[in-house]
Amino acid sequence: MVYDHAMNTSKPTHHRLAIACLLFSASMWGLIWYPIRLLEDAGMSAVWSSLVMYLAAGLLVIPVLWRQYHVISQHFKDLMILAIAAGVTNVTFLVALTEGEVMRVMLLFYLSPLWTVLLGRWWLKEKLSLAAIIMLLIAMSGSIVMLWNKDIGWPWPHGVADWLALTASIAFSINNVQARKLGTVSMSVKTSIVWWGVVITSVLVLLAQQSPVPDSAISAWLGAWLLGWVAIVAMTVAVLYGVASMPVYKSSVIMLFELVVAAMATWWLTNEAMSQQEWLGGGLILLAAYGVARTEMKSD
Repeated sequence: MVYDHAMNTSKPTHHRLAIACLLFSASMWGLIWYPIRLLEDAGMSAVWSSLVMYLAAGLLVIPVLWRQYHVISQHFKDLMILAIAAGVTNVTFLVALTEGEVMRVMLLFYLSPLWTVLLGRWWLKEKLSLAAIIMLLIAMSGSIVMLWNKDIGWPWPHGVADWLALTASIAFSINNVQARKLGTVSMSVKTSIVWWGVVITSVLVLLAQQSPVPDSAISAWLGAWLLGWVAIVAMTVAVLYGVASMPVYKSSVIMLFELVVAAMATWWLTNEAMSQQEWLGGGLILLAAYGVARTEMKSD
């Protein structure tokens, strides 16, 4: 998952195409959980799927890394932080989608604007407006409602999927803040680093798990490889074009369409249902995400 919201300074050209690209990318991310679960049913874990998909994408950008070696060496430390953050984001997010309920995982992941604002203030010394503070409080309220545990009388993750979704959310905010810091580095270099960051993270996780090579059918391996070529590459190119062609607040709001697609898909394809508590908490988180986007609009 790569939304470089720092790449939004270009002129609003090809506006309709940009909106279409963002809607396409949001729809694909809202559906990505389904083929990942199908691959898991075929014997390929989410981490193995992540490795194959991003390796397929990463091999396509080796020429970019070769040509931009001098840029990478100049920003090596910051690019490595970006790679690690992106790797942790994608791996934990995909595993969470297979371990937990799709909408709950995605809504917890959408706490990332909260962490992004806080990290932007801490790392980049960005000014924190009153509106941003209010949105932070709303997001925190939503997370408390979502995570409230009746047994202990305290908000706490309900299981492994919750922990993974929160980890992905925090890592994604680091990804976004680091991308802002690397504003002078081209999109192609940052995208290449992100994809290979996911590959390396997947390999490290599989080694730590001592996970054997899946005994899956060749169709599963080809499916994961094609998912990398078609879905990951297409989604990334589409979202990068979209966020580069309009202000960040517009792209941020459009990307919320991901949750609409995910909700419709889970209703149609699974038996998962959200409780009233989860709807309330998720609604507050969505309101905060929308509010952060509106806050960024006013600051532009």
